[in-house]
Amino acid sequence: MSSSSSSAAPDTTAATSGRVGRSGRARPKRGEGQWALGYTEPLNKNEQAKKDDNPLNVRDRIRYVYSKRGFASIDPADLRGRFRWMGLYTQRAPGFDGGKTAVLEEEELDDEFFMLRVRSDGALLDSAKLRALGSIGTDFARGTADITDRQNIQYHWIRVEDVPEIWQRLDDVGMTSLEACGDSPRPFLGSPVAGVAAEEIIDATPALEEIKRRYIGDPAYSNLPRKFKTSASGHPGHDCVPSVNDVSFVGTVHPEHGPGFDLWVGGGLSTNPMLAQKLGVWIPLDEVPDAWSAVAGVFRDYGYRRLRSRARLKFLVADWGVERFREVLETEYLHRELVSLPSPEPVAGASDHIGVHPQKDGRFYIGVAPVAGRINGEVLTGVGDVVERYAADGARLTAHQKLVVLGVEEQHVEDVITDLREIGLEARPSGWRRATMACTGIEYCKLAIVDTKQRAIDLVASLEQRFPDLDTTISVNVNGCPNACARTQVADIGLKGMLVLDDEGEQVEGFQVHLGGALGLDPVFGKKLRAHKITSAGLDDYVTVVVGNYLADREPGEEFARWAARADEVLLRGEKSLSEAAS
Repeated sequence: MSSSSSSAAPDTTAATSGRVGRSGRARPKRGEGQWALGYTEPLNKNEQAKKDDNPLNVRDRIRYVYSKRGFASIDPADLRGRFRWMGLYTQRAPGFDGGKTAVLEEEELDDEFFMLRVRSDGALLDSAKLRALGSIGTDFARGTADITDRQNIQYHWIRVEDVPEIWQRLDDVGMTSLEACGDSPRPFLGSPVAGVAAEEIIDATPALEEIKRRYIGDPAYSNLPRKFKTSASGHPGHDCVPSVNDVSFVGTVHPEHGPGFDLWVGGGLSTNPMLAQKLGVWIPLDEVPDAWSAVAGVFRDYGYRRLRSRARLKFLVADWGVERFREVLETEYLHRELVSLPSPEPVAGASDHIGVHPQKDGRFYIGVAPVAGRINGEVLTGVGDVVERYAADGARLTAHQKLVVLGVEEQHVEDVITDLREIGLEARPSGWRRATMACTGIEYCKLAIVDTKQRAIDLVASLEQRFPDLDTTISVNVNGCPNACARTQVADIGLKGMLVLDDEGEQVEGFQVHLGGALGLDPVFGKKLRAHKITSAGLDDYVTVVVGNYLADREPGEEFARWAARADEVLLRGEKSLSEAAS
């Protein structure tokens, strides 16, 4: 692959002198802090902190100063800002309920411990990597380790004094937490079955490896307007949720040039959900890193920096439109036209890779499900032991908080399934366990309002008893706040945490409900029912009624999302139970 960068950092000297954009367009009447239009003076405290010191520089201060002097020595600008570029956030101090989340200042919610994210970037985790990850959870994180829907491992209870040793263990096995958070290129999503799936169009792994080699830790890309999420997969099932990433490379086949990638930009959820716009192009594998840096360059230079709430690429794409975005990408950054090709549609079927599946080399991969991504250090170490015991290739994490073991010989498949089950990972899970996700929640997150992980685990256990023989998959995504880290809006049943009033008028944990969201063949955001909220305590019963109504009212072959789009509102609110009426 080419090693040249296709877009350089802007000339800030020229920018501050008042030039127009490189495309010749006039400045907007109200500056949004776009560097390419000459607005380089910081417009908020986050931009000021990044200008004061490149966040990448905090690594040495953590290693040589803060880890030796302790939490009290940390500069607040580092603690609540630049630490994030090293994958570190302060976690929520115990004793503050959800009502305090939006009332107290951030520093009042800070505990003296950290959440740490370790990026996997779709890479294969061999036994050494898995054991290193497990040892970090066991030795430094009070046993914690969660699989996130960004294919990260996330720890809690991390002390700043232990960070250098943790980094050393990661370095020893070729892993990192660098830019796992912050206004930077966040960890990449890659297909969990890249290189082995029989139906795969093209393996994106070399492109992801090259992007990481060139640009992670590069100061030219460490000061973006906000987070920048990437996915690249050649699997026809679109297993890296390309519709909700800032930039996605999606496997496609050109009738003359062969396999390559389409480019989708501007996806994202949170409080203003938007699906990615499809450029309808064909990009060969070895040009993907240049295309990635070009998109990142457009975001860096033209992205909105004045308001944090509008500092995502999706807002720029929405304002410009896909045609103008492509024009700027080609003329100012790539300096060539992209090959046009109609965008691919995903194939039908599940893309979470749970269960036993044949590989193209005659071996098998096995997808297993923890509950809502919750595992621990011992589980990771146990997976490493299983990989070594059966000479498997390794494991990958998924975009659905799951794990896939690859390269299992046929004669070992059932033994691997048994051994994984013994450490809490099920290859033949219930539909509820398979299709439920949850964010970190109030247990550790300073933005959260309600409990999510344990609530999701309890909900799964309840629904497994109430619907033991469910013949379809219904996804349930549980989120602790409006930020949609668990992709609330694109689940069959999406639950957004909030405080609600119970029957006695007391303020308690609860959820706003989104129903009928989906990605894939028919992408749609779940609809919210006007003024409809449920308490956390009443969640099991509410879901039971709604699912029962679906089962009683559905047409043959009708999926939950399509039923929710047409069903009577009283059925969706749970105000009427068809199953009770029938009995």
